[in-house]
Amino acid sequence: MAEGQWSPGREETDANEFRPVLDIVEPARQRRLTVLLRLLLLVPHFIVLFFLHIAAFFTVIVGWFAALVLGRLPDPVFRFLTGVLGYDMRVSASDMLLIDRYPPFALTPPADYPVQIEVRATPLNRLAVLFRVFLMIPAAIVQSLAVYGWWALAFVWWLITLCLGRMPRPLFEATAATLRYRMRFSAYVMMLTPAYPKGLFGDDDLAAVAPERSRSATRPLVLSSAAKWLVVLFLVLGLAGHIASSVTASTTDDTYDTRLVGF
Repeated sequence: MAEGQWSPGREETDANEFRPVLDIVEPARQRRLTVLLRLLLLVPHFIVLFFLHIAAFFTVIVGWFAALVLGRLPDPVFRFLTGVLGYDMRVSASDMLLIDRYPPFALTPPADYPVQIEVRATPLNRLAVLFRVFLMIPAAIVQSLAVYGWWALAFVWWLITLCLGRMPRPLFEATAATLRYRMRFSAYVMMLTPAYPKGLFGDDDLAAVAPERSRSATRPLVLSSAAKWLVVLFLVLGLAGHIASSVTASTTDDTYDTRLVGF
């Protein structure tokens, strides 16, 4: 599918809870120069995101109190948080080398932009809203391990994409699955959805959907065996990295305490 081209696709089922969707149109090729300078080119967006995340933090607090009373997010809060989440995903898709097109400086992207999110306003369970900070802990751990693991080998993924002029399909699938899970986790934290994050290993239950009817490379997101092993690698590397960080921090603290006692 050509970059930026959309086709009518299968709608996600509303049988229980609609899960936020991340649509990514996979580019056939990427310009090596933009891959080489990717992070540098995105610096302006990182600055914008810094301030957007601050605004989103306080908006989520307001939305949390409103959701406890109304059982849903007020429309202005929902629209703003959805816009911030979409902006974040477009920048993240670019810095994770999933697309080659530069993200727009807008909360609402052009209709032909190759990264889109779909989040639907849905009534919220007040009890789940009340305990959201505790309920999200397991998903927070999973997304932290997966994202940390991807970035642990980010230089390798960058070098592969730079040399080939494209991201190999299994790596694209695994990276898209990681980013989609982070998007669903963020949507859950922001109370944009009551649906708990899932789908890190793809949508095998949707594998029967004909490829020509797919809306994008990630709807449905069906992972090959190689892509699933890459996701496992991300998780293992993330776990190893967190353990190493904890051990290093503990060793540093012990050394510092020993020096204080000796002094």
